Amino acid sequence: MKQFNPHRYLKKVFSLQWFSRLIRLQFSLLLFIWVYPCNLYSLELTPFHTQNQSPLIQIYGLPSTGEANVTPLGSKDFKLVVDLSNNYIDDSAGGDRIVLDGESYRWTFVGRYGIAKGVEFGVEIPYIVQGGGFLDGFIESYHNTFGFSQGGRDQAPSGRLLYQYQRNGINKINVDTSSSGLGDLRLTTAFQLYQKENENPTAATLRTSLKLPTGNSDHLRGSGSTDLAVWLTASSGHKFESGLWTSFGSIGTMGMSDGKVLQEQQRNLVGYGSIGVGWCPFSWIGFKIQINGHTPFYRDSDLVELSAGSAQVTVGGSLALSKTTSLDIGVSEDIIIKTAPDVVFHIAIQSRY
Repeated sequence: MKQFNPHRYLKKVFSLQWFSRLIRLQFSLLLFIWVYPCNLYSLELTPFHTQNQSPLIQIYGLPSTGEANVTPLGSKDFKLVVDLSNNYIDDSAGGDRIVLDGESYRWTFVGRYGIAKGVEFGVEIPYIVQGGGFLDGFIESYHNTFGFSQGGRDQAPSGRLLYQYQRNGINKINVDTSSSGLGDLRLTTAFQLYQKENENPTAATLRTSLKLPTGNSDHLRGSGSTDLAVWLTASSGHKFESGLWTSFGSIGTMGMSDGKVLQEQQRNLVGYGSIGVGWCPFSWIGFKIQINGHTPFYRDSDLVELSAGSAQVTVGGSLALSKTTSLDIGVSEDIIIKTAPDVVFHIAIQSRY
């Protein structure tokens, strides 16, 4: 019996023609909803549940911004997050060479429960597929259409998976085979520090995350380290004639034990944060832009990809599908070149009971 290959299956299903049809279908549905906004529900505008999806960063416990309101007592909150990332980097500096060429599909199941008033407990379980992908041709055509530099992308083999880092000619990382499996499990807690519910809602929450080394570090589905993150997230809403405007942000730090990926160059402490703004012209739909950033995860290299901080911008929106369910759609791009994927397509569906 032929062995099931998830990457080959995804590549077949997600053809460029299918992708184009999906975009047109989504646009038609959103247009229909905009014209006929009947039976739609109120939306709580929250940050995108995303972070840097670089193959050398997503293996750590870098958290998403998180919501400024915790899950209410006795309530259950479930979320399925999908991040489709396309990477292409080929760079050299100071005796180091790095190639990050491939695509990853990261599914994350998020479950949270309000265990007490103002206190929640949660778990995040990621499943990661890595392969050559199908977006190379699409991105090259996009760059050509708008006159953007290919950065050597058009010279590289199409559909290739190669995550490689060489130091003085010695391979420190070499992943060239498609694979899939569970990533590093995370346990989360949150404590409501402040909450004001009125026409201009304001909230602040202290969040923590403990990442456990459950993923395979040889295939870059985990770091091999145990990571503890602590951060503050807050939001503030203001009602105007144009709709509800919400600003949100976070700031925190994360400590990491020595992992199995570039252990001699790995930092044990990083800082991170985010800032964003959203606008709900109607109660059932919102648009938002968000910037996430962090300090370097590695040291002792002249490569920007390892020793520089990173920032990504995500643009998209949210749609209320029912009283309990909402949908997020966003696209992320690298602001500081070479420190994050070229593009990340982000989808998240959330339900609270």
